[in-house]
Amino acid sequence: MNALTDDTGTLLDTAARAARAAAGLLARAPGPVKDAALRHAAGAIRAQTGQILAANTLDLAAAPGLTAAFRDRATLTPERIDAMARGLEEVADLPDPVGRVLAEWTRPNGLRFQRVAQPLGVIGMIFESRPNVTADAGALCLKAGSAVLLRGGSESTLSARAIADCLREGLRLAGLPEDAVQLAPTQDRAFVGAMLRAAGLIDLIIPRGGKGLVKRVLEEARVPVLAHAEGLCHTYVHAAADPEMARRILLDAKLRRTGVCGSTETLLIDAAVAPTLLPLLLGDLAAAGCAFHADERARAIMPELPPATDEDFATEWLDAILNVAVVDGVDSALAHIRRFGSEHTEAIVTEDADAAQAFLDGIDSAVGLWNASTQFCDGGEFGFGAEIGIATGRLQARGPVGLEQLCTFRYRITGNGQIRG
Repeated sequence: MNALTDDTGTLLDTAARAARAAAGLLARAPGPVKDAALRHAAGAIRAQTGQILAANTLDLAAAPGLTAAFRDRATLTPERIDAMARGLEEVADLPDPVGRVLAEWTRPNGLRFQRVAQPLGVIGMIFESRPNVTADAGALCLKAGSAVLLRGGSESTLSARAIADCLREGLRLAGLPEDAVQLAPTQDRAFVGAMLRAAGLIDLIIPRGGKGLVKRVLEEARVPVLAHAEGLCHTYVHAAADPEMARRILLDAKLRRTGVCGSTETLLIDAAVAPTLLPLLLGDLAAAGCAFHADERARAIMPELPPATDEDFATEWLDAILNVAVVDGVDSALAHIRRFGSEHTEAIVTEDADAAQAFLDGIDSAVGLWNASTQFCDGGEFGFGAEIGIATGRLQARGPVGLEQLCTFRYRITGNGQIRG
């Protein structure tokens, strides 16, 4: 491993080497010890709620220019802090992913093969705005036996520090190395560049943030990257949809939390039901403060809707704004998604099982849902306890990245004296 030589690189080198040493110990830690660390950390988060909220208030005051959606993602409340603590406890309750036998077989010569899950090593996590990512990423990496080096956005520096201190307290109380969870020692943007160049020091980079961050990571990284594109998610209301179900699902999919990547950005609705159902769907959303961009076919039904451009359909709003398009059946909906989507999450609302199957088979996205809100694309909802992000690539993992996806594997072979000869 080559040490980095510039000042920022030296900081990275020191932190990554400490993480590497911690990862070696963590990889061998028994599951109950890791679980104890998580439970201690959860207790520390609850005990430090006031301090975490105070840090978050200072963070928000120092970033007055945040958009409403960005501010929502950066804001902590007592409820969100308790949810972080519960998330750590839920991860502790999950089976230990390390050491699982993923497959086993015996060859004709009597050699017995096992494919066994093992930790990745040192993970670099680069994220924006959401301070709760500190807890999610720290918990998942800890349980998966890997050390993590976290670099959050400047808008959540103090909040992330307060949360990371709780995780490190949990590690210390369980007798594990505190350096298994570290925050970047500087907010200098050059530190991100140093992380991306740290081949041999960091084993995997995971970016979690906007298009600009992900683009930079993918362009500059010399370390393997587990990334997701933007969450340009679609809800397709099929001609055989139950109208009341469609109304409930769309309202939740768009407005439950507009700033999450599983929020629906585009409504696709079949022409056969659009004249009667579209005004009801958009009326619900408008009453809750949503704005719209609509294609010509939708505007022919509701002329008051603002027109949509191709750029609108390609935009992840992360806000109370919805694109609307009228389509002619499943194939038409799939064509729209292939043109504008980001292969994140798509949903179909229909009572027609054949149509649902055709839609789910036809999408290339990481997650497809039938008669459910796109906002269920979340690690906790999958039973993963938490998630470190949503992967839309084709390698290592797709969809919510939880414990199982944060492990690699090795082979264990047992013989009784066999030689190749």
